Amino acid sequence: MFRGANAINLDAKGRLAMPSRYRDELDSRSAGQLIVTIDAVDPCLCLYPLSEWELIEAKLRDLATFREENRRLQRLLIGNAVDLELDGSGRFLVPPRLREYARLDKRVMLVGQLNKFQLWDEDAWNALADADLAAIQKPGAMPDELRDLIL
Repeated sequence: MFRGANAINLDAKGRLAMPSRYRDELDSRSAGQLIVTIDAVDPCLCLYPLSEWELIEAKLRDLATFREENRRLQRLLIGNAVDLELDGSGRFLVPPRLREYARLDKRVMLVGQLNKFQLWDEDAWNALADADLAAIQKPGAMPDELRDLIL
């Protein structure tokens, strides 16, 4: 499981170093093979271990292709998906087109989302985190089923 928000640096070649605490799990789950694609809702990227991505692909493949919204989602997610591999130093290259989509510059947030990561521009992530916190603190903003999750 991947959790936590990690500030990491994007180098001049467009590479990010995966924090060491995730490397063993990524190696055991997918031999360091990753898939990166756009997030179809938020201005960030989704980074999956290959084994998790294969589950997503199977679900996308099973969608009825006569529905335009299904084809649109398939085009966006599969069409932007790129195979990556961690190098010997635990780094991976984020393709320029995807860096541009998520507006990734020097400071990037790698955010664990249990089965995947999101890659955010640090300023965009901080603004979203602040907005999310403010929104959830409003009276009545949290659905009843989520209140049971709060410790």
